[in-house]
Amino acid sequence: MKALQYVEQDTPAVSELPIPDIAEDEVLVAARAVGVCHSDIELLEGRYIIPFQYPLIPGHEWSGEVVKVGAKVKGLIVGDRVVGECVIGDDHFGFSISGAAAEFFTAKESWLHKLPDAVDYTNGALVEPFSVAYYALMRVGNVNASDVLVVLGAGPIGLAVTAGAKALGAITVVVEPVAHRQEAAKKLGADHVVGPDGLDALLKDITGGKGANVVIEATGNPAVMAQALEIAAFKGRVGYIGIDVGREAPAKLGLIQSKELTITGSIGSPGVWPDTLRFMANKGIDLSPLVTSTFEVDNAVGAVDAAQDPAHNIKAHIRFSATL
Repeated sequence: MKALQYVEQDTPAVSELPIPDIAEDEVLVAARAVGVCHSDIELLEGRYIIPFQYPLIPGHEWSGEVVKVGAKVKGLIVGDRVVGECVIGDDHFGFSISGAAAEFFTAKESWLHKLPDAVDYTNGALVEPFSVAYYALMRVGNVNASDVLVVLGAGPIGLAVTAGAKALGAITVVVEPVAHRQEAAKKLGADHVVGPDGLDALLKDITGGKGANVVIEATGNPAVMAQALEIAAFKGRVGYIGIDVGREAPAKLGLIQSKELTITGSIGSPGVWPDTLRFMANKGIDLSPLVTSTFEVDNAVGAVDAAQDPAHNIKAHIRFSATL
């Protein structure tokens, strides 16, 4: 079988590998779509939050089809369309253990969720980033049509937040300086898209100077994280989803008290995958505008290169079509 393999640091390759055997409690999955994210690039560059070893197969944003089941598997059959969670106990699928960027890979039934009929393989491979956005929205709490919600940053997670917030009914404002990401935000339903310099005037216009009821910070830029406190309305809710470790920026922390702000932080998407899948299916969420480049497995290294070019790409996908 063909697989994208990180042979060693900074060395991705398409390798020919044997189709793996499955244990009694495992299934064999044929990949159909696999996304490349920033964490995959960090892994290639030799840095990740837990230990790992080369060579390994990346891929934690994926969708696929069950093609073989172990004797002890009870809830899945051949032909089921599935997606899978990426944090499994102490292991991180696609990081500390090899992932889904291969024509075939093994997974335990307990990791997997059936893909609703209404969600295609492309969107299936976007369930993981959308689950992160969905979790952040649920943490903020009670987002609805009474809210003006500002998304700071239109990377993959910020755009997923945009789609989710709009589906919940909020008036959704996306702040993003890059033109092609602004266009993606519009396709995902944003009511207003604006560059950073235009935000204050826009909020004054649509809220009468009150500020945003909800702010989701999705850049991980410390200065923008500080700005989130300033644009929030009295008794506003501010959710931090962008990640930064170690950098600093001045922040008016007194605003938390004087505005009676509710502050939440979120990381990952623990426990919400079933809810995420139902939400995507029931609301007709289509995240395909996030996918700006698609590559066949023979050119999977091209997907890695595209993921390292954020000026032109949001999300690169690798497509697979192998059958047993």
